[in-house]
Amino acid sequence: MAREAMTRLTGNVDDPECNKNDCPNVYRTAGGSIIVQGDLSDAFQPPAGEGLVEIPESVLREAVRALG
Repeated sequence: MAREAMTRLTGNVDDPECNKNDCPNVYRTAGGSIIVQGDLSDAFQPPAGEGLVEIPESVLREAVRALG
C-alpha cells in the first residue's frame, strides 16, 4: 500500500522538523485500519510478523483528535 493511499492524521507536512515524512505519524487506511510510523522499539520481542514502534504521546493525542 502506498503512503498516498492513506489519510495522514498527524503532523504538518511542511514542518521543517519532519524532513521527507520521517517523523512519527499515524495514518488511516481506506479500510479503516491504523498504521503507526515511529522509531523502532526493543521494549520486548513481539510475535513473528509483528513489530514495535515508539511514538510520542502528543502524536497519539493528535490522531485521536483528528478521528473526532
